[in-house]
Amino acid sequence: MRVISYNLRKHRAATELAELVDRNAADVLCLQEADTTDIPPAIGGLRLAEATQRNRLGLAVYFRENTFRSVGVRSLAVKKSLHDRVLKPAEERMLGVRLYDIDDGREFIVASFHAAPLTALNSLRRHQIRAALTELQELGPGLPTLMVGDYNYPVFKENLGQKVREQGYELTLSDSRTYTRYRFFRGHYDFATSSGFTIQKVTTLPQGLSDHLPILITADLTAEAASPAA
Repeated sequence: MRVISYNLRKHRAATELAELVDRNAADVLCLQEADTTDIPPAIGGLRLAEATQRNRLGLAVYFRENTFRSVGVRSLAVKKSLHDRVLKPAEERMLGVRLYDIDDGREFIVASFHAAPLTALNSLRRHQIRAALTELQELGPGLPTLMVGDYNYPVFKENLGQKVREQGYELTLSDSRTYTRYRFFRGHYDFATSSGFTIQKVTTLPQGLSDHLPILITADLTAEAASPAA
């Protein structure tokens, strides 16, 4: 499975999506900072599963409709930062979709996530990540889960990785930095958290109109998760 995650920088990079999906043969597309009133129902063979409704800058998940079927969705309004309370850019910071593989009957969860900006503390972002992963297990208890997006966590990622492992997940960074706008804040912001998946690689794709570079996650279900869903 090939999953693209992209922070559109206030929807500026939305015009790139069809080419991005086609060029990289994406099966799933997870967006952050999208104007959800101005996104199409389909992009390059991918169907919109769901988009958040309460955000000024929202989340969306698309999936390849000839391969998967959406059988459930869930969004989450996590603990707010001061930035959220004053400027109100995002009420819902996680959007999860439960997908059914038409060919082999397996189910799994893919989610788009956008943590609070750098004005917040790392401790708040860790709380948001923990809450999001817990909520996804409510969507599909025990199902393989892949949460991708903008974690806004450029430093002390080793500590975050340990906290995520304590919750039963693995944190995977891309092969090169994903944010380039400000010199002193450049680094890895966009990555993947997974359980029940083998992450083959996470590739940073060429930069477009956004200050974030899109990432491409290539992943397989683990052998333990390979049997058809009951």
